[in-house]
Amino acid sequence: MNLPSLLPGDPSELRLRIVFTDDLKDIPQDDTLERWDVETLHEEAEVGTMAFYRLHLDRGANAYRTMAEASEELDETAQALLAPDTGNFTEDASTWPPYIGSALLVMDGMTLGEQWRGYSRGGILATEAIHRLMAGCRGIACSPGVTDLSSDRLKNRAEFDRVTAKIARGWERIGFRLHRGNVYLLSPTSLQLEEQRGAMRQRLAELGTSWRLTQAAIRPPGWLVRPTRQEYDGCCGSLSNRGGTRLSVQTCPDRRRGNRSLSYSGDEGCL
Repeated sequence: MNLPSLLPGDPSELRLRIVFTDDLKDIPQDDTLERWDVETLHEEAEVGTMAFYRLHLDRGANAYRTMAEASEELDETAQALLAPDTGNFTEDASTWPPYIGSALLVMDGMTLGEQWRGYSRGGILATEAIHRLMAGCRGIACSPGVTDLSSDRLKNRAEFDRVTAKIARGWERIGFRLHRGNVYLLSPTSLQLEEQRGAMRQRLAELGTSWRLTQAAIRPPGWLVRPTRQEYDGCCGSLSNRGGTRLSVQTCPDRRRGNRSLSYSGDEGCL
């Protein structure tokens, strides 16, 4: 886990870019299954990706067969939720709370640069993307697992299972529940989802505040930081060196980076 002070940038400045590409081809399957790509950006540099599919059960081709033909992962989701003959939700999958909409949102994969991992940042980003894409969906599905198998330790079955279980607990924290096999479901009407989204947004802001205050402390050579107040919407503190000169520091999350400044001689400034 990376400490906030060791991150390559302010975590509160992470951004999502959500993209849908329409090939403009008259193919029924394209009307049924849409791929939405989500880029995680920091200062316009890509630091992570997510892939979602919106499945429309009321148009185009048979939804079950369309998913089965698209990929092995989507086939697993289709077998857990859809009836092969009709392409509609199975009887047990139809017991979700009522919601206006007939589509299904499937989270297909997520990556995040190693230097940005920790402190539930992946969950924060995924929750925001789900919130933007779930309109008109009856439910959200995912199959927790490890996508990056490059680490030697994950070749050990016990370690692989431990990491997979940890990922599943992360999705359960925002409201996903095991439905069948390894397929988890989340209702768009879940109060837990909404509550966790608010808590995660606050957490991200606090991580940004911590990062900015730490950077203010370590950048001017010889200065020491003595925080005086820390709260959700900002963090203030005073810096002093051995000569007794003081520098007041105030982070202002609502201002854009171009407005940051440091003021000496006891004057406050935006960092």
